[in-house]
Amino acid sequence: MVLFPDWLVAWMPSLLVIGIGLGIAPLLPRSNGWMRLAMMLVAGFFSLRYLTWRVTETIAPPGFTLDAFVSWSFAFIEAMTIVSSISAFLVLSRHRSRSADADANLPWVETAQPSVAILVATYNEEWPVLERTLAGAMASQYANKTIHVLDDGRRDWLRDRCAALGVEHVTRPDNAHGKAGNINHFLRQLRERGREVDFVAVLDADFVPHQDFLTRTLALFADSKIGLVQTPQHFFNPDPIQHNLGISRSYPDEQRFFFDHMQPARDGWDIAVCCGTSSIVRWTALDAIGDFPTASVTEDYMLTSVLKMKGYSTAYLNEPLSEGLAPEGLKEYITQRSRWCLGLMQIVRSSAGPFSREPLRLRDRWSVLDSCLYWLTTFPFKIACIVYPLLYWYFGVTVVDARLYDVISYFGPYYLATMMFLNFVSVGMFVPIVNDISQLVGAWEISRSALTGLVKPHGHAFKVTMKGGDRDRIVIQWPIMRRFLAAFVLTVVGLLIGLTSDYLFDAHAGEGKAVILFWTLYNLLVLAGTMLVCVELPRTASILRSRPEQVEVVVDGRRRMAWLTDIHAEALRLRGLSLPLGTRFICRIPEVGEVEAEVTLSLDASLDASIALTPAQREDLIEKLHTRSGVPGTAAVAAAGLGAGLLRRIIAGTVR
Repeated sequence: MVLFPDWLVAWMPSLLVIGIGLGIAPLLPRSNGWMRLAMMLVAGFFSLRYLTWRVTETIAPPGFTLDAFVSWSFAFIEAMTIVSSISAFLVLSRHRSRSADADANLPWVETAQPSVAILVATYNEEWPVLERTLAGAMASQYANKTIHVLDDGRRDWLRDRCAALGVEHVTRPDNAHGKAGNINHFLRQLRERGREVDFVAVLDADFVPHQDFLTRTLALFADSKIGLVQTPQHFFNPDPIQHNLGISRSYPDEQRFFFDHMQPARDGWDIAVCCGTSSIVRWTALDAIGDFPTASVTEDYMLTSVLKMKGYSTAYLNEPLSEGLAPEGLKEYITQRSRWCLGLMQIVRSSAGPFSREPLRLRDRWSVLDSCLYWLTTFPFKIACIVYPLLYWYFGVTVVDARLYDVISYFGPYYLATMMFLNFVSVGMFVPIVNDISQLVGAWEISRSALTGLVKPHGHAFKVTMKGGDRDRIVIQWPIMRRFLAAFVLTVVGLLIGLTSDYLFDAHAGEGKAVILFWTLYNLLVLAGTMLVCVELPRTASILRSRPEQVEVVVDGRRRMAWLTDIHAEALRLRGLSLPLGTRFICRIPEVGEVEAEVTLSLDASLDASIALTPAQREDLIEKLHTRSGVPGTAAVAAAGLGAGLLRRIIAGTVR
């Protein structure tokens, strides 16, 4: 006697996961370690269940056949990706917040008043970018500090600007070892002058510290075992994924998961890592290790491992204490992530790697190996997911030999449990398709960097991520888009062949034809979205304000009120006001004063205007926008706004 039909039996595991995700998970405290562990075990169980099924029941028989090669190779890539995911799940099963420690130790900072050297490493950034950072450093509420601009571009104009601000400008005769070499050169100079300090704070040229950055981070150093304190990176402008998809106000930047959720989890295991900017390191710890390591282009991550060898730990203070400029161009975005991948592979091959004979704890080795697995599996797997279905459509190769009900029974709950756990720990940050787009767009370059770094770890120059510049027109990144366009066309043609001919689709797919069809249609959505990202839209204003601010506008002597929604040093955007092009007016902005403006774009009840600020107003605006406590940008997913933004982008081709 059959109690349940086959289709219901197949869906039962997925329904169980859905019930846990919708009925139980929302009631559990996300910061509780036992609750995180329980949810991790659910995700881990269904992942291993799926992996076991894939390896034992869906792979072609061994042999020297194309089917066997394709089936086994894809299963291997997928298996390694699942192993990487389970490792990440285990990391995420813990969580730590150090804010209470910082609160408790503030009296120590006020009493000891240790000396701090703020280092701003720069190469080719424009003055408006550097101006923000230096204004923020000078506005710090901490008194016992010095500010040093380490200029690897050796620019006379920057020397003069620094002199006017009373900030030290430092150059060196060469650019050896990139950013790490630049910092080490200055540290040697300090020692030669006999001006050693207690702590060294590192800021990228485009990162503005908040007024309480130093006081909050220094408080954790009351624990003598802490050698470095890292804080999260927040961004006041949208990254290329957000901007080009039109979802800047409804979808967080791509790094939010790592900084807001992965780093606190790593800190729970005492394996948090340095990420360069917005960090502060103990001088005696630098002395102990011989300054910043230069064996990797990601000297920041390696610094954590080298400090561990000398008994110093890295602490993570998950508070918004700085904000910076995300890469605005897609090429720069990909270059940055490829450098991170290359640097991690160099660390794997170094004395600080997971297989080193140096005195590293098992968890520290796991930390590096976990990061290595992420770079080695995530991005090649995204490429494989696009390429392997094409082998079926054009050559009849069976990638996954499985019945539809089995796929529903095993893959369904695995995928849902993974999404459930990740969204449980990240408060709903993982959105299918959008998440795949963000990983696919740079998958080719990142995968190449991973292989290059493992095979040839030495001899790679540090590639600077370009920031700023003129971005007032549409730019199509054809060199990047071509591969996605080719994959899209090949997928559409293959699909049409399969649907209009019984040669492959009916004869070889069996019950799995619905699976390959769904897989292909999903790929087309991801590829279409990735191509949209390759169309870079103009950027008129660069500041993402979380709340509009009401301001007074004076036009021809008449007072009107409007909402200030965006502003930077050259332009502003107002809502609730319509004026003809070329109209001059005065905008009274709290804490900045009366600003002269001229309308450059007028759309219904909103407008853009160029503005002219005095030097004092520029400084006041920077302090108002970037140095106060609070989180810039978008911190959480807004489902309705996300859908609306994507729809507007697809239909109208604009973010407005």
